[in-house]
Amino acid sequence: MRKLKTLIPAVTVSDGAGVKIKRSVGQSADFRLDPFLMLDCFGSEQADDYIAGFPAHPHRGFETVTYMLDGHMLHKDHLGNQGHLKSGGVQWMSAGRGIIHSEMPQQESGLMRGFQLWINLPAKEKMKEAAYVDINPTQIPVVQAADGIRVKVIAGNFCYQDQQVQGPIQGLSTEPVYFDIHLSPGAQLQLPLPDGHNALLYPYEGTLELHSAEQQITLPEHQAAVLSTQGAVSLSAKTSVRFLVLAARPIAEPIVQYGPFVMNTMAEIQQAVSDYQHGRLTSGQAMQPIPLQQ
Repeated sequence: MRKLKTLIPAVTVSDGAGVKIKRSVGQSADFRLDPFLMLDCFGSEQADDYIAGFPAHPHRGFETVTYMLDGHMLHKDHLGNQGHLKSGGVQWMSAGRGIIHSEMPQQESGLMRGFQLWINLPAKEKMKEAAYVDINPTQIPVVQAADGIRVKVIAGNFCYQDQQVQGPIQGLSTEPVYFDIHLSPGAQLQLPLPDGHNALLYPYEGTLELHSAEQQITLPEHQAAVLSTQGAVSLSAKTSVRFLVLAARPIAEPIVQYGPFVMNTMAEIQQAVSDYQHGRLTSGQAMQPIPLQQ
């Protein structure tokens, strides 16, 4: 069984035009988990915490995954494409060589809550054309087990007893796994994950119990629990808990990040900044959709 390597408590920061978020992975270069660059959790019923949103900004060299638990945001890009991201939906975007986009709230009150995950791209893919897909809640499989286990399978394969359920995102080079799991009080789960994948757990409602031969540990709310790289994960819940499971194949390449640009060398970062300043960041071509698993 996988065991706990370290905990990364989320800290409150401000991003975009003043949106308040909790950031665990990605607080600094020391708090990355290859290929995961950043994990932000946003959530508030106070409009002042989110209403300014994320006005137009550039990206190059990585992927962003936005998962809305509650609320409504509108995504627009530099080519005029747009999509509505509503409660339970996901947008998976590969910035590739460049995209300029915005994410703006479409509500003036009420709860807005969700996550944004940044996933690095290998060097050979950093300059590919940008692509993204909007995934409606009805396109995300949900496994409802009889023993108090509910799993939303966003990416990768969920294997439990005789069930194997594929998420809509498949075939990416980092082979990502992205589950949103709810355990009822007393529920127990042994979750297989691909050996060699880096993995973390993020409880966002309640606390989670992690079990291994050496450890019996309670994982606190809003702390990213980084796990060892071999074996399955043994989990249980004393009270109701919701948490993310994130895993992916590490890239093991140099990372140089400058704000919204993530490349392999400083020269590539300087080129990205120059391209943005001179209007060369994006290709100007229509973005290709990421195919959904059928």
